[in-house]
Amino acid sequence: MKLAIALFPRITALDAIGPYEVLQRIPEFEVTFVGHERGEVRTENGMLGLIVDATFEDMPNPDVLLMPGGIGTRTLIKDKRILDWVRGAYDGGALVTSVCSGALVIAATGLLDGLTAATHWGVYDLLNTLGATAVEDRVVPHWERRIVTSAGVSSGIDMALTLAAHLVDETAAKAAQLFIEYDPQPPFDSGSLAKAGPEVLARAKENNKVRA
Repeated sequence: MKLAIALFPRITALDAIGPYEVLQRIPEFEVTFVGHERGEVRTENGMLGLIVDATFEDMPNPDVLLMPGGIGTRTLIKDKRILDWVRGAYDGGALVTSVCSGALVIAATGLLDGLTAATHWGVYDLLNTLGATAVEDRVVPHWERRIVTSAGVSSGIDMALTLAAHLVDETAAKAAQLFIEYDPQPPFDSGSLAKAGPEVLARAKENNKVRA
């Protein structure tokens, strides 16, 4: 199965690299990083560069399309080239997935109209204006519609494991989970809006300017 992961300026790195670490360990997947042009794009804070290996046009018909998030998605929701690529891949039979605010790009194509979707908590309102209904679930699959969305940043790992189980088998997903030792035992229980208090939420917004 050919999996295309979109890269773009001001992306959130783990949105792409988290799923990549899961799926590249499963022999059935061949992962390609795609973008507007081959070469380096910088992440949201400019500290890290990621390499685009193929343009969108080079991979018009992937089996799976993954749209990461990041502040750069605010530009992409008005970018006809990437919206046409997402819609074209979907019309060609691709399973379309997103992590974090990547859901905004999927929604801007109309593919999420009337559907529930997961995204980063910082963009719930924006996602709702694009025709979807934001929910707090970590992974939201609509298998019959060939669409899977996931919440912020680290949830992309959960989404990738969900994909692996659905497209290959549960043992393959569990084997990938074991190899990357994905056994979360965080020192704090503040990883969602429901668990973080107002002081933590205020600091998160201050430190990140909600750049998901």
